[in-house]
Amino acid sequence: MWLHRVMPAISNVACHTYYRLTTGGAELPHDGPVLIVANHSNSLMDPALVVVAAHRTVRFMAKSPLFKHPIVGWLVRAVGSVPVYRRMDDPKLVAQNFDSLRDVHRAIADGYAVGIFPEGISHSAARLQPLKTGAARIALGAAALRGGSFPIVPMGMVFRDRRTFRSSARVIVGQSAEWDDLALRGTEDKEAVRELTRRIDASMRTVTLNLRSWADEQIIRCAERIWAAEFGASSNLGDEMVRLQTATDALARLRLDADSDWRSFARELRAHDKLLSRLGLTPASLNDGVSSETAIWWALRRLPLLLLLPVAAVGLLLFWLPREITGYFGTKLGLLEGEDAVPTYRVLLGAIVFTLWFLLLAVLSSFAIGFWGALVVFLSLPLIGFGAIAVGETRRMSWVAARRFFAQRFERERVTALRRRQAGLAERLRALVDAPSSLTV
Repeated sequence: MWLHRVMPAISNVACHTYYRLTTGGAELPHDGPVLIVANHSNSLMDPALVVVAAHRTVRFMAKSPLFKHPIVGWLVRAVGSVPVYRRMDDPKLVAQNFDSLRDVHRAIADGYAVGIFPEGISHSAARLQPLKTGAARIALGAAALRGGSFPIVPMGMVFRDRRTFRSSARVIVGQSAEWDDLALRGTEDKEAVRELTRRIDASMRTVTLNLRSWADEQIIRCAERIWAAEFGASSNLGDEMVRLQTATDALARLRLDADSDWRSFARELRAHDKLLSRLGLTPASLNDGVSSETAIWWALRRLPLLLLLPVAAVGLLLFWLPREITGYFGTKLGLLEGEDAVPTYRVLLGAIVFTLWFLLLAVLSSFAIGFWGALVVFLSLPLIGFGAIAVGETRRMSWVAARRFFAQRFERERVTALRRRQAGLAERLRALVDAPSSLTV
């Protein structure tokens, strides 16, 4: 457990480096017992993301083969994970789960935060997989020791493209599941276990995006952005997730309506989204007016960026080789275990490759500037790397904003047509959302 206490710091660096990460939703208790239940689609990056959103140390349940894994086993052991012995891994070891569960029950009763992924596997599916009963059994066992219930908090991790470096990732913290009436019924009560599992599943669905297939994602996100732009909406991540779920339900309802041409509506949403993207616009910015004075002040505020462009150029040259090595071999190693493992291997391999690269550059520089100069170089290289990332992203966002300005100024007829089209799509969405339905997704 030698890494357990510093896991929040390590997780923050790893997750905020690889992803453009935002967290939000409800507030997790800062102390006292809590069981965190989260979806599992990103291998060992998922525990790190949970720790970042939790703002406290968390112990995790992990499948037993990970403890002997040649690459990640040391990390799983070092952060104080508790092994879960699955029948599919080795039927002979299943009996050892009694000791593991006893340790977890005691940890929760003693006031620790414990994280578990109730789906039981890391996967690439577009929706939650059926939950195992392990989370409910852990909760009921700990409640028996503690003499009552404690928070069971769902966390949902939603990725724009989990494999891509610097893509968007969000972690939403949900409201604790209600289970006071079940807390003292014990793990031997099968009905209590089933009911608590059902309630945990329901709570997790409030913070996860459950699609019929990944092909629906662009449609759902475009519908949510149009709704927010036309009717106004909170920027809170939890509220955004509600809108995404509403759009998902509406699409499912449209599919079941024999009289609807849902494919035509889906094509219209996709076409609208793609055209906005080509023009550098979004549903929200489509309704914005940009004056020449605003554009001038915007440009003046970004003049200092020109002075920082050399930082990005130096970073690109200095770190091109280790970045390519990490991307290539991290992807190869990750795909041996599954697509969901790619980000994990890229992060772990990147930590090793970039550290060795920093050492190599420091050693080479020591011949010219001595030991202390080399030490300064070694400590400065990570800062240059992070600075290059920040400048590169600011430059990209500035370019998008510039395209948006020119589209609004010089393609006014097209933008006006897009505004009318978006208003029509929004009204169709409103009618669909307001339509009575007995559908449960």
